[in-house]
Amino acid sequence: MPFQRRTFTLATIAASLTLAAGIANAQSYPAKPVSLVVPFSAGGPTDIVARTLAAGMTKTLGQSVVVENKTGAGGTIAPSYVSKAAPDGYTFLIHHNGMATAPALYRKLAYNPVTDFEHVGNVVDVPMTLLGRKDLPPKNTAELVPFVKANAAKLNLANAGLGAVSHLCGTLFQQALGVTLTTVPFQGTGPALNALLGGQVDLLCDQTTNTVPHIKAGTVKMYGVTTKQRIKALPDAPTLNEGGIKDFEVIVWHGVYAPKGTPAAVIEKFGDAMRTAMKDPAFVSRMADLGGEIAPESRQTPEGQRAWLTSEVQKWGTAIRAAGQFAD
Repeated sequence: MPFQRRTFTLATIAASLTLAAGIANAQSYPAKPVSLVVPFSAGGPTDIVARTLAAGMTKTLGQSVVVENKTGAGGTIAPSYVSKAAPDGYTFLIHHNGMATAPALYRKLAYNPVTDFEHVGNVVDVPMTLLGRKDLPPKNTAELVPFVKANAAKLNLANAGLGAVSHLCGTLFQQALGVTLTTVPFQGTGPALNALLGGQVDLLCDQTTNTVPHIKAGTVKMYGVTTKQRIKALPDAPTLNEGGIKDFEVIVWHGVYAPKGTPAAVIEKFGDAMRTAMKDPAFVSRMADLGGEIAPESRQTPEGQRAWLTSEVQKWGTAIRAAGQFAD
């Protein structure tokens, strides 16, 4: 019995020391710059969100939050890298819907988006817009739907490559109308949008971060936003639901993740700094200029993000398997 009591006491002491060390580490954290890894190139929509967020977080944390771009493999290289990084609070990932689509698109994925990371929270939602080349005949979505159905064999739909949100949005659009269009993949949204502006392609689904200036300039034909409500950046633009494509919703959401095993106290401190930055007027204004809106509070927490990601994995998995298009 005495031996058992001593064992219990030592275990208790060890646990207490571990807890105390964790608290001390959290209090001194961060002691050096923190990396925020982006799966896409500098200047892209996710990179813009990351750099604007990092600037605000730097002020709160007292250490630089440095954006690091690790591109390639449809946005899967960065998550794989972060999932294997030391869980010390100095490496984080910011990613969009690609975290939810990868499990269905890649049948040999090196990580599980739901279980191989610590979740920090969602940051910002960016709507998509359905656009047509400037001289496409339909004037609105109500006219576009029968036009597409009647001319499906002649029309093409651009995207930024297999697995890109523009590709997935286009996939849902085709499924909603019950048509199969010729899809034209490009190496990124920039070339795809340029092709639309040049009249080489007929339709494109792309983020407001890229399309708002062209919509306002009248260089493309705007058919609708992919949210269920109209957005502040384009108050006169109808939703696709209003145009008759019922229950159509695609938003590009961005979430922040850490390697599995990152201490809870560190996640809390980093997350608090993130949420503080999200309230910064400079961040809110910059996102609004791009058509983005701050994520609902229900998704800004680790628990909220995990639940959201789980539901999105199921949603996109169903759509991708129905389309029968896979990256490997």
